[in-house]
Amino acid sequence: MSVLFDYPKKAAFGRILPKNKIYEHAGPSTAMKELFVRQVDQITWKYKLAPETINIPATKAAPEIQIFMITLKTGELKEDVLRCIDKAIPFPIIYEVSHAGKYRAIAAYKRPSEADSAKWVVSSYFQTGWLPEDTARKALPITLDLGALYEELLAPLIPYPPKAGESLQQRVERAETILSQQQELAKTEARLEKEKQFNRKVEINAKIRAIKQKIEEMITTKENNVTL
Repeated sequence: MSVLFDYPKKAAFGRILPKNKIYEHAGPSTAMKELFVRQVDQITWKYKLAPETINIPATKAAPEIQIFMITLKTGELKEDVLRCIDKAIPFPIIYEVSHAGKYRAIAAYKRPSEADSAKWVVSSYFQTGWLPEDTARKALPITLDLGALYEELLAPLIPYPPKAGESLQQRVERAETILSQQQELAKTEARLEKEKQFNRKVEINAKIRAIKQKIEEMITTKENNVTL
């Protein structure tokens, strides 16, 4: 099933977003600006999903949803670039990244901060693999409000299916924990390769087994006991 959506023409915005406008609102470092220059060819504000464009009500979590197209100079795009854009634009954003005739969708779960409603909390980024530009797009989901629509747009990007009763935020947090544990596993396995002492190898192996078990428990659905 496609993870690219066919956004309605009435929501088309189609404006080039100059990099300096991002800089004005995000205040990036010189190194970050250089990263933009090396990796990003053009940013296009493709669609604006809002009450006045698609005729469904806004919510506090999603007053609007922006769809940005980022055309790359190479196939590489650091998350720091996306995080900088998300800092500059105070709305949820779904990115479609383009390079060499292929596309991929990328997004973080972005929500208003509970501590300061003027700020946004941005999760880790989730993405598809590269897809051919002629990949079939699916119709925009029918929802009651923009908050529900945002969840429908973001959900296909999260690599682990939801567990029973799990909210989108809980699913995102679980995916982030799995990623963190996978990174810890890689570091621990690297330590094992370098370790010479037998006793230490035994300890590290035990830690590796514990991490693997924790990852499996987080991925496995308890309803059918099948690892997805």
